[in-house]
Amino acid sequence: MNYISTRGYEKKFSSAEAIKQGIAPDGGLFVPEEIPQLSKREIMGMTEMTYPQIAATVISKYLTDFTYDELLSYTEQAYAEEKFGEKPAPLVQLNKYNPREYILELWHGPTAAFKDMALQLLPLLMTASAKKTGENRKICILTATSGDTGKAALEGFKDLPGTEVIVFYPSEGVSDAQKQQMITTEGDNVHVVAVNGCFDDAQSGVKAIFGDPDVAAQLDSQGCVLSSANSINWGRLVPQIAYYVASYVELLKYEEFNFGEKMNVVVPTGNFGNILAAWFAKKMGIPIRKLICASNKNKVLSDFFRSGTYDRNREFYKTNSPSMDILISSNLERLLFEVTGMDAKKTSEWMEDLKTKGTYSVDPDTLKALQMTFVGGFADEAGITKTIRDVYDRCDHVVDTHTAVGFNIYHRYYQRSGDETKTVFVSTASPFKFAPAVMDALNGAGYSNGRSDEVISNELSEESGLPIPYGLKDINKKPVLHNLLIEKDQMRQTVLDLLKN
Repeated sequence: MNYISTRGYEKKFSSAEAIKQGIAPDGGLFVPEEIPQLSKREIMGMTEMTYPQIAATVISKYLTDFTYDELLSYTEQAYAEEKFGEKPAPLVQLNKYNPREYILELWHGPTAAFKDMALQLLPLLMTASAKKTGENRKICILTATSGDTGKAALEGFKDLPGTEVIVFYPSEGVSDAQKQQMITTEGDNVHVVAVNGCFDDAQSGVKAIFGDPDVAAQLDSQGCVLSSANSINWGRLVPQIAYYVASYVELLKYEEFNFGEKMNVVVPTGNFGNILAAWFAKKMGIPIRKLICASNKNKVLSDFFRSGTYDRNREFYKTNSPSMDILISSNLERLLFEVTGMDAKKTSEWMEDLKTKGTYSVDPDTLKALQMTFVGGFADEAGITKTIRDVYDRCDHVVDTHTAVGFNIYHRYYQRSGDETKTVFVSTASPFKFAPAVMDALNGAGYSNGRSDEVISNELSEESGLPIPYGLKDINKKPVLHNLLIEKDQMRQTVLDLLKN
């Protein structure tokens, strides 16, 4: 399986090369030359497999530089019980009297967010890819985060030989728990840097560094090469395809669900990687009817799927679902490339318009193709808060603010469509990562004011019946190890300075 750039770079790359590089030389994103297929026999066979076996089977279709046995050894390490518990990605029926709604819990890993599903595996794929391509330089993982990717990358790569990790996060754009997780991270090869700006500033800065030939030359002279742990890296995205396949396989184990019956998938969406992975699962042969793209008040995606115009020239909002406070959804580029029949010229022109003008509009045929599968919608903070309470009252299930966005959008979609298709809600983070907002939703505005994070978390645990995740327990008692704050125009020099030694 070869990989090509969404912007038409003439060379093709192996899967190991694509993972190691992270981003194509022309600034485009790597995509497979073709989307592999899963047969009915293969999907039914997965009903007898463990999650690591399902993941290895799906990933092996894309990463043909690796043997199945290699990949299985990596998935068994990544999703070991001591990291994720008995089930890495459990599918839970929300209410036994409602056979339509299920929740896919993706937050049982070390950092209590869905990013662990990819970022426990990516370090293993990255180091193996380096060996397969004869890479002897140190790999620097350079990442921008809106809250969850950063800690998951730090946790996955810390103290991994031959790597260095630099994470940039918006100084005021993450929750207190997310920030504490990052700035207390131990490890001799990790660096955490706050950027005075929003996530889009950090992400744009990282992309600019990747595209800077002078940075590449200077780092090369120091025996270092850049790669990414963001979902712009195909090695980050491909493990996410596996859990959508696995969720369908889990549905097949329910008595009233037969092969070929479709499911809807509801995904709280910021950078578009998670929902794009579901789209790839659909294209592989998983019967998915609708992909419901749920946005918060930063509703650039919702507007795009309605109008066909992507416009980041708008007010940026800091919300109670901060991991989705994004106006530039990088992975949308991959989808546009695919639905236009791999038209690199169109894709490049749209991305150039986004860069120079802050907006672009797709043609009517492309919009129609998108609307055949995607449904967009958004919820404001009041709607999110109300939904947390509604889900708890209706299902006795506590969800975080991001997952609540998905429930909010879906129920409005259901009311107007009457769509009775079985639906999987993607739960992207533990409610404990946003405990003050969740407890305010359950007990009234201002409830968390004056209460310590420890008290709030203990009360949430008592209310929900859930244990506080290990990665969040006593987080405020750990020493702060990273306190660097920079302006967004200092990111390039910061990278060079941190990698000088």
